Amino acid sequence: MGGQFGQIIFIIWRESVEALLVVGILHAWLARQTDPTTVTTGRRYLWLGVAAGFGLAITLAGILLFFAENLPEGAQDYFMTAMVLIAAGLILQMIFWLRRHARTMKKDLEAGLDKAAAQARHWSLFILAMLAVAREGSETVVFLYGILAAGVSALMPTIIAIVIGFGTAIFTYWLLQLGSKHLSWRFFFRATEIMLLLLACSLIMNGADHLYGLGILPSLGGTVWDSSFLLDDTTTFGGLVAALTGYRSRPDVLSLVVFVGYWVLVLWALSRARAAAAPKPKTA
Repeated sequence: MGGQFGQIIFIIWRESVEALLVVGILHAWLARQTDPTTVTTGRRYLWLGVAAGFGLAITLAGILLFFAENLPEGAQDYFMTAMVLIAAGLILQMIFWLRRHARTMKKDLEAGLDKAAAQARHWSLFILAMLAVAREGSETVVFLYGILAAGVSALMPTIIAIVIGFGTAIFTYWLLQLGSKHLSWRFFFRATEIMLLLLACSLIMNGADHLYGLGILPSLGGTVWDSSFLLDDTTTFGGLVAALTGYRSRPDVLSLVVFVGYWVLVLWALSRARAAAAPKPKTA
């Protein structure tokens, strides 16, 4: 339970900061406009877009819960396993998307807003805010469902974790807006990227456990080693580390293959993405 609590806090914190970043850019752009009508109307459209984004995310949550509750009992295990793996896949997709767009996101957003303002299209603010909140909110719904599907969680601790995560996100965003040299956006994205990679590994390890339980993946062998004397994943702290990183104190062969395979593929993909993003040498 402690591990899930930490996972939920981290996901809510990370996704909320991303949504706040986009909304903050839109709000800052409005604050620089000289036309009072543009500012007043734009803010109304901005907050309507935020509300619409929340509505779409809540709708998705309702659809997921309804769909899961009405599946036959045998199919629910497959559905929850799929949600665990989809959540891991979305985390990895988000990491690679941010690697491509994080540097130019602010500039691209503001350029599009300047063009929309010239044509008096306040709906652009509404759509951008709605898509930002709906995207992060819907991803959060899938992530949380995947995390909760990986184990049993009580309702009240889950709600507390969500509140703590959102409150921490607001505080983090405020710190980042201060322009502190010790907590820059670049550092934030790099640090949370590492944490997201570890969390995706944990979800994939849980997904592999589910697939083994369903008889889809074979048993490749028994326990490879026992490191519980250093850190036991059945304790509160060890369980938190396992939930956030995929650590196993007594891994079997299947767990070890999945763990090593995940990091080999991820590090290879990151090296390719880094090479593709590197500036090309100028030719004479």
